[in-house]
Amino acid sequence: MAQASAKGRATAAVEAGRTSLSIGISRDGDVLRSTGQDRNGDLGATRVWATLPGERRRLAGHFLAKRLTDIALAGLAIVALMPLILLIALLIRIESRGPAIFTQIRWGRDGRKINVYKFRSMYIDRGDRSGIAQTVKDDPRITRIGRTIRRLNIDELPQLINVLKGDMSLVGPRCHAVGMLAAGVPYETLVPDYHRRHAMRPGMTGLAQMRGLRGPTDRASRARARIACDLHYVEHFSIWLDLRIIIGTIIAEFRGGKGF
Repeated sequence: MAQASAKGRATAAVEAGRTSLSIGISRDGDVLRSTGQDRNGDLGATRVWATLPGERRRLAGHFLAKRLTDIALAGLAIVALMPLILLIALLIRIESRGPAIFTQIRWGRDGRKINVYKFRSMYIDRGDRSGIAQTVKDDPRITRIGRTIRRLNIDELPQLINVLKGDMSLVGPRCHAVGMLAAGVPYETLVPDYHRRHAMRPGMTGLAQMRGLRGPTDRASRARARIACDLHYVEHFSIWLDLRIIIGTIIAEFRGGKGF
């Protein structure tokens, strides 16, 4: 592969995932960038492939470090935050009927659909389990406790379980609901390269969130900007970028989150 032409076609197995991709390969310095279709459908995906053995080993090391970091930090966070997690669950159950935690089907790595855990922040008879109907400011579906945990951005703490399971990562493209809309149309329609973001595990936080691109996707420009951040992350991934995003997210939250 190191002797691949500047542009060509090839087929490669995505070792880090469960799906093989038929990919087109183009050369860019010492890496091969790939886009293509998965064998189960027409889902586009992107991977970064190193052409030099040393570079491949380096990337493999970064992915290993990422997974070990996910396990270590998610495990420590669950233990340290368990009193808070139990308190939130109790308050949710006291305020309104229904479970404290619910699941939504969202996009995972390589276009797999995964069940993602969240604290229930809406009344059970008003919520949208699909996640397509996005939350708006002063949304009447949200409970009082739900409004607080969303404002503090702690409604997604149960996703630490998803991280331990390997469905998600601490850092990655935002975990979107299947069929999510942006500016009133499906994300895939607004951004043709949308599914390239699913080349990596979705994250609890990401480059877009660190840069303040969060909240409703009712504006096309902001929706496109989010995906641009996701694609930049996929193509420039390293464990050092992950650590920068984690630290940047923590700083941003202390300065005041933007959830509602």
